[in-house]
Amino acid sequence: MDLINSFRDKDKILALSKIIKQRSKKPLNIMEICGGHTHSIMKFGLPQLVGDNINFIHGPGCPVCIMPRSRIDEAIAIASIEGVIFCTLADMMRVPGSKGSLAELRAGGADIRALYSPLDVISIAQENPDKKVVFFAIGFETTTPMSAVVVEQALNLGLKNLFVHINHVTVPAPVRAIMSDKDVKIDAFLGPSHVSVITGSAIYEELADEFGTPIAVSGFEPLDLMDSILNLVNQHENGTHKVYNEYARVVSNQGNLKAKELINKYLQPCDFEWRGLGVIPMSGMKLRDEFAFLDARIHFDIKVGESKESKACICGEILRGKAKPYDCKVFGKACNPQNPIGSCMVSGEGACAAYYKYTKRG
Repeated sequence: MDLINSFRDKDKILALSKIIKQRSKKPLNIMEICGGHTHSIMKFGLPQLVGDNINFIHGPGCPVCIMPRSRIDEAIAIASIEGVIFCTLADMMRVPGSKGSLAELRAGGADIRALYSPLDVISIAQENPDKKVVFFAIGFETTTPMSAVVVEQALNLGLKNLFVHINHVTVPAPVRAIMSDKDVKIDAFLGPSHVSVITGSAIYEELADEFGTPIAVSGFEPLDLMDSILNLVNQHENGTHKVYNEYARVVSNQGNLKAKELINKYLQPCDFEWRGLGVIPMSGMKLRDEFAFLDARIHFDIKVGESKESKACICGEILRGKAKPYDCKVFGKACNPQNPIGSCMVSGEGACAAYYKYTKRG
């Protein structure tokens, strides 16, 4: 099977489109949790394929987008310290903080490096024993195991100059927070793909039961999404709320047990502030207490003042499912990929970036 072209078969997509339109009798608000799904939905024109009864709501599934400005300010403060090599993923470089971005700081001479792989930070630390190397780790459950590997290797190699700034978050907690908001009306969810490879699909069963909301774990290709949407339509029409694993070719019920064990060995849940959602209890991860000596936040003891978001940006509203990019007055004008005002325009998984790239409407 061709894992790309087989899931982009035009005739099958149009056939599913016809069935979805026929079976969808009631309005259906579907939130896609994953930013990758947002881009696929816009790229393949799914809003036009599923009919007028279905409305896509974009969720907080972009790890760059949900990062609060306070954490960006912490990163900039640490990266500004003499003798520090600051390492992170490329998208984080351009996210605006209260006083500029990491990219601007690097342009001014700071040693800030974009990583192709988190494990690159190990060799950077080995090659620069006289420097303090900081890894700014971000992501949902997809990337958390790799950060745990970084910690394990640093310990095994006895690296004394490597520190990690953990910004990992989990999926269920923000979904619960959004569903607890009476102003948000969501009837169904498209469950994330790569996250579910680690967590397994069973993790969503409690959410489906608690809120009476069907969840379809879906792949990224148009046939994946159309099949998942059809399942959600059928469940919505029938009044059921099961977890449907469309992505069974990659996602199992229990997930990657070895990866989860590795995460639990080095990290533990903690409260985390989300852009647009505020502090959500036990929604993030931090190093276990016995490994706190590797924690950059503790080692550098950086204190940043109040971090205010741009008044022009409504990224927080978009992440809460209360607005869409078109609702923003600066979308596609003052805010664009070359001059992003908010994180939703920066990231390759951001909703604003998806709308700008695939619709060019401003």
